[in-house]
Amino acid sequence: MSNKIALSWSGGKDACLALHYLMNSNEYEIDHLHTVIGGETNRVGMHGIKKELIDAQAAALGIPLKISYLPSDKSNISYEQVMLEYASYCKSKNITTIAFGDIFLEDLKNYREEKMAEVDMECLFPLWKKDTAEVINQFLELGYKTKICAGDAAKIRKDLIGKSITHELLRKLPANVDPCGENGEFHTFVYDGPIFQKAVKINSNSTQSHFYEYQIEEGEELKKVKSEFYFAELEFTNHPNNS
Repeated sequence: MSNKIALSWSGGKDACLALHYLMNSNEYEIDHLHTVIGGETNRVGMHGIKKELIDAQAAALGIPLKISYLPSDKSNISYEQVMLEYASYCKSKNITTIAFGDIFLEDLKNYREEKMAEVDMECLFPLWKKDTAEVINQFLELGYKTKICAGDAAKIRKDLIGKSITHELLRKLPANVDPCGENGEFHTFVYDGPIFQKAVKINSNSTQSHFYEYQIEEGEELKKVKSEFYFAELEFTNHPNNS
């Protein structure tokens, strides 16, 4: 009997490839996808993807979607409370394992494992320690299609935002940018591929720029940093029910 699990779902390529592996392993039953949406913005965190697009994506995959809403303060405490409530939901469905699409960020992996262990949940990382160049190449060779929906303005050219990732586009990325954007250089939204029952038909109508302020430790002092991010305004080319 396969193990019933959930998958943390951003809508991006890494989560999608993790889902591909899990669905083809015959070891797991994907009960649902889980996405955290900003309660104020109605969008996915740093991806900037509208809830309606995530809904359409899950429908196109034919997999139920569970959404948790992050309070407007977006604090770490609020996020952990949201995840605690979500863990209780999973347990009510006899799910004790959540899969993630992380590839090599040790701190993030440790954080997820520690927080889930506190509520007797386990984590699964199908892409862990895979070479990121091989990951994106396999993703493309399998026939998946994804657009860059957000990018760090210090790392990614503005004209690449909203573009579909191809081998040619990958060659345009600076040498210091991970090909999967694993360090947060860019984020993606997958709109078609072998596990999709139908494509999510979208266009990138414009690119917006937003600034974020945060603090980092520099020696014994906290330094305020301001960063600019680009976001593609992805919209349906027509209503998803008509496609």
